[in-house]
Amino acid sequence: MVIIVMGVSGSGKTTVGQRLAAALGCQFRDADDFHPPGNIAKMAAGIALTDEDRAPWLTVLRERVENTLAAGEALVLACSALKRAYRERLTVDAARQRWVYLRVPREILARRLMARTGHYMPAVLLDSQLAALEVPEDALVVEATADPDTLVATLLRELGPRPAP
Repeated sequence: MVIIVMGVSGSGKTTVGQRLAAALGCQFRDADDFHPPGNIAKMAAGIALTDEDRAPWLTVLRERVENTLAAGEALVLACSALKRAYRERLTVDAARQRWVYLRVPREILARRLMARTGHYMPAVLLDSQLAALEVPEDALVVEATADPDTLVATLLRELGPRPAP
């Protein structure tokens, strides 16, 4: 099973994803770790990525999902996956994948991003992310304004028993 925790920057993907993976006893990966240096440099400079910038990154992420499913392993992946086309690219086997969308009001996202340190994604890109976001129709949607442990408890309840790979 692969669970992809998605949302814009500041929605809590990494924090919630790490805790969800720990609760499930499976591997966690952050899609940010797979960006090529050029993408990171652009974002750090406040330049929004294009679909072309994201294409090689999505290919690497898809391979990670494919390999995880082929090995019969479980993974929680934190990934913005803002557009439907990106989610379609990352969906290898819908029966063994779940999408979780962390929805957060813009004003809370802005506060979180302004308070965040040590991350290359600047707060100035929030509006471009919100503009690019195509809200998923097939995801478990969670209002991600609660504390991370409460969110994980909600996700575990909503996701139900973990199916066999």
